Amino acid sequence: MKARMFGLLGIAAIMFLLVAILSARISREKNGPLFSGVISPHPAAVSASSASGLKTRAVVLIVMDGFRWQEVFDGPEHDLMDEKHGGAQDVKQLREDFWRDTPGMGRLVLMPFLWSVVAQKGQIYGNQHKGSIAQVTNGYKFSYPGYNEMTTGYPDKRIDSNEFGPNPNKTVFEWLNNKSEFHDQVGIFATWSAFNDIFNVKTSGLMVRVGWKLAWLPQLTPREQRLKKLYESTTQVEDDDAFDSFTHEDLMDYLETHTPRVLFVGYGGTDDWAHEGKYDLVLQAAHQDDQHIAELWNTLQSKRAYHDKVTFIITTDHGRGSGLEQWKDHDKDIDGAENIWIAVMGPDTPPLGEMANVPRVTQSQIAATIAALLGQDYRASVPAAAAPLPVIGDATGKPGGPK
Repeated sequence: MKARMFGLLGIAAIMFLLVAILSARISREKNGPLFSGVISPHPAAVSASSASGLKTRAVVLIVMDGFRWQEVFDGPEHDLMDEKHGGAQDVKQLREDFWRDTPGMGRLVLMPFLWSVVAQKGQIYGNQHKGSIAQVTNGYKFSYPGYNEMTTGYPDKRIDSNEFGPNPNKTVFEWLNNKSEFHDQVGIFATWSAFNDIFNVKTSGLMVRVGWKLAWLPQLTPREQRLKKLYESTTQVEDDDAFDSFTHEDLMDYLETHTPRVLFVGYGGTDDWAHEGKYDLVLQAAHQDDQHIAELWNTLQSKRAYHDKVTFIITTDHGRGSGLEQWKDHDKDIDGAENIWIAVMGPDTPPLGEMANVPRVTQSQIAATIAALLGQDYRASVPAAAAPLPVIGDATGKPGGPK
């Protein structure tokens, strides 16, 4: 009997050892060299950010393309909620969904996550009615110059077209990816195919999944197979701009098996529908993006690697005009298209809410802010970059941080 018992114990020990070895191998395969991006939740992994007292271990920059500060702070514009000026298909339903009697109620129903969570736990800049100005500095007031400015930290007058081609400037995402601490832990997800050039996919070494034409692995889960089929079989309203929902689902799939430390997420629906003069669809796209951002935040917070360790920066690449017609457009000749908004929420950002009577902030400050939140001094390598936004608290929790 004793011999049999010892034999069974020996077999159990061998099986336990085999399971441990197999689990380790599976973990290595799932997080291979291309998508290794693992944040260790254990104290042994000490980074520059933790050494400097920062709690942020991951940063997500989210951009809602061309979404005006007016809607963010004042809610839907009543004068555009009709067929004549706003191109609405169902005016009654539009007004039922988004018409509210006060700006405060209107903006809350339009973007409930931004106003009930982000603005409560973080900071939001750009309400010009309250003396908070946020602007682009590139002078062009359209997408490629804006994305270059926010990701490199400075405007480049050479970039004067959305068809400019590969970006000659290295973004903060590439700069971080070149550091051993962040290598292969940086991801770019966006609807617009031009991000292949903006992030210079051919030379940057970044993992970029943008537009309609994505690279797919040979072996896909059933969910990934369905998403691939949707990408390949859906009628493309814009041949260079996929739907926000598709990009979002691709991102959520990625986060099932990967743990990046730096993410760029670009939603394009708000700009696409504004150019089409469809104000009802602009509002629907903004509302859906707000839900996407909420899902992304809640998903990350549910993971040990990110819980209370991630900072979101939410913004837009440019503003638009005002009035009954110019709300559709933006460029260097459109007054007001330089005005944007920026929201930040994370463990190192004091919850000051909607900012009022504060110094002007600019789009060019975003790049250094991403690095600073991760304990990195971007401006030491890129002196042309603007200083970080004043969103990083000091030891007392007051605004401060790198200048």
